[in-house]
Amino acid sequence: MEETMLEKKVWAVIGANQRQDKYGNMIYRRLKSKGYEVYAVNPVYDEVEGDKCYKDLSSLPKVPEVINMVVSPKRGKAFLEEAASLDVNYVWLQPGTYDDEIMKQIEDLGLKAVQACVLVATI
Repeated sequence: MEETMLEKKVWAVIGANQRQDKYGNMIYRRLKSKGYEVYAVNPVYDEVEGDKCYKDLSSLPKVPEVINMVVSPKRGKAFLEEAASLDVNYVWLQPGTYDDEIMKQIEDLGLKAVQACVLVATI
């Protein structure tokens, strides 16, 4: 499943942020540097790395093929519901972003998920 997701070229990083020492920022930069079309999603920021940052998935100019979760399970639930409503099929869960409840929600919504660090997978 990891390889299938990495072949997809349009990603949204949920929890992207402006601090370069935080994973949300590192992941956003890594995906961009690898040639992905990547959108920052975080209701707290207007921009990340000089790019527009969106408050939710529905605000994006294009529906992402994969969402990369860099938020706590508690915050992630609403984004999963929104992803399912937009027909996003793939969820990449960074370490620390999932629990049993999130995994059940993903299964109930019919989404496909990977639990791994995208920074390691895209070296």
